[in-house]
Amino acid sequence: MNTNEFVYWEDKDMWLGYLKEYPDYWTQGESIEKLKENLKDIFIDLASGTIPNIRRMGELEIA
Repeated sequence: MNTNEFVYWEDKDMWLGYLKEYPDYWTQGESIEKLKENLKDIFIDLASGTIPNIRRMGELEIA
């Protein structure tokens, strides 16, 4: 099982969020559970390699 960190918040009656690795791709849900389902769907689409020019986050170690 894989885990991915995500950022989320509530705005009025919707939950919004995005995967930390893919901050340009937001989604929403009427509940936190629905938001998580939508984030899983986005991850599958982004990880499939069928979407071109995906921006990602990374870490750079500088000595």
